[in-house]
Amino acid sequence: MSSIEKITIEQITKKNPLLSTFRSIIETSFYRNNVTKINQLSESYHLAKAASGSIVTDLPIYAPEKLGLPSDGKVLVANDGKIVGRTAAARKVIGQPGVDEQLYSGILREAIYNGCNKEFYSCEAIIGLSETFMIKAHLQLPKGFEHSLYAYLLNFQCLTPEYQALYSTSTAYTEGDIYLYADPEWHHPDFPDGLVLIDPEHNVAAVLGLRYFGELKKATLTLAWAIAHRNGFIACHGGLKQYRLADSNYTMAVFGLSGSGKSTITLAEHQHNYAVSVLHDDAFIISKEDGSTVALEPAYFDKTQDYPMKDPGIKYFLTGHNLGVTLDEKNQKVLVTEDIRNNNGRTVKSRFATPNRIDSVSEKLDAVYWIMKDDSLPPIVRIDDPVLAAVFGLTLATKRSTAENVTPETNLDELVIEPFANPFRCYPLAEDYYNFKELFEKQQVTCYILNTGYFNKEKITPDQTLACIELIIDHEDHFIPFGPLTAMSYVPIETLEPTFDDPTYLKKIRTNFERRLHFIQEQRTLMAGYNALPEEAALLIQHLLLELEEQTT
Repeated sequence: MSSIEKITIEQITKKNPLLSTFRSIIETSFYRNNVTKINQLSESYHLAKAASGSIVTDLPIYAPEKLGLPSDGKVLVANDGKIVGRTAAARKVIGQPGVDEQLYSGILREAIYNGCNKEFYSCEAIIGLSETFMIKAHLQLPKGFEHSLYAYLLNFQCLTPEYQALYSTSTAYTEGDIYLYADPEWHHPDFPDGLVLIDPEHNVAAVLGLRYFGELKKATLTLAWAIAHRNGFIACHGGLKQYRLADSNYTMAVFGLSGSGKSTITLAEHQHNYAVSVLHDDAFIISKEDGSTVALEPAYFDKTQDYPMKDPGIKYFLTGHNLGVTLDEKNQKVLVTEDIRNNNGRTVKSRFATPNRIDSVSEKLDAVYWIMKDDSLPPIVRIDDPVLAAVFGLTLATKRSTAENVTPETNLDELVIEPFANPFRCYPLAEDYYNFKELFEKQQVTCYILNTGYFNKEKITPDQTLACIELIIDHEDHFIPFGPLTAMSYVPIETLEPTFDDPTYLKKIRTNFERRLHFIQEQRTLMAGYNALPEEAALLIQHLLLELEEQTT
């Protein structure tokens, strides 16, 4: 077995590193009399279908039997209420500076005690789709949230006989199973926006007072990424695809926040000009040993803002989250998508949406693409220095999206830095910096930046972004030096040319580099220096600023 579910009597001691206060509190709750275990995906479907808050549409599920669903299965819809995105401010990671373990363990014990008077369901799923990495996860949810339980078993891999056999022969890790306790109905006067407790060292989490399904998905992935990180992998919040060319394969990874174009790039078929295989568009891991990759989920939790009802992609929808429903001309209940009802409408979309889907890639990665929304950069830039490549990932500049539940005063148009596009990291940032630096140095992975925002006040279109990638795949790219900045080059594109003789443009570049430098420097003191970075990162940015200064003098 990959992860550990059962331990011997002799191992049940305070010295066992698998055990902890939070793990004991959460795991214990799974064995209460008020918890009913759901063993089959089809059983969870029927529970969700019968739930009072569910809508049974007239949209049939594509190839339901292949997924373990009833042959007459329909797309089910459930809606949350006011909050329709992930609440990052609710997360508290045990072990990080300023997080009072004693305080939160008491709150968690009380939360679980208060759940004794209602019925709960539990289920199991597998995180990781290759024998090289598979971890078992257990979820507990109260009655009334059957739709989320069903979505969880669709999004991750339910324990079919096939996967049970694969799991039993997979690589073993000295890690406990993942346990996730969730109570969306929890309330606490000190936490009006809910509370997400993560104990990454012991693979447990609690999601309290939050209904949005994405909280369950990301809490689980947070723990799975932490496990992978401890065991020789690089945790990746991004997409990965492989182009099968005539004489070779080209494997690329793209990293960006929701709304940056990550899924668009990963799932693009390039008008069928290439034979393309897709690993995943959101969660995977890279082996530090050989550069191979593994997907963590079989399905896709996709935004529906770009899917009008007539889009053929709706054929692969399995669920609807925060979506409208209406009657069509045949009196059938169908979806109202495109974020008409609210922002961040979502679906769990089946793996069949990408018929070229694969679960692992044995060949090493060829290239990493950082997706930015940085208006000082042209559509595509190549980074030739491994340290600089890691620094750009470290200071990945982008914008927040409607997928996040943010405070009203948050400016969604403001450029922010999200290192490696992964807000779910629960270990020191420097460790990811060194991991990616090693990827560029030792495995000689090439680094590019894709600006999917604006440049020269012109919106860079998805077609332009994909065309840049195609130039590289076809070996037709002609990179030229990026002005005065060494180790950077770009592909000239008409109307999207940098103007290095324009002081205003140079100031824009300088301002964005200064923002990156400030971010690196402030990590020395934030959270008591928990995310402090090596001096070389700041020195390199300072060197680039010096090169810019010399250009203007």
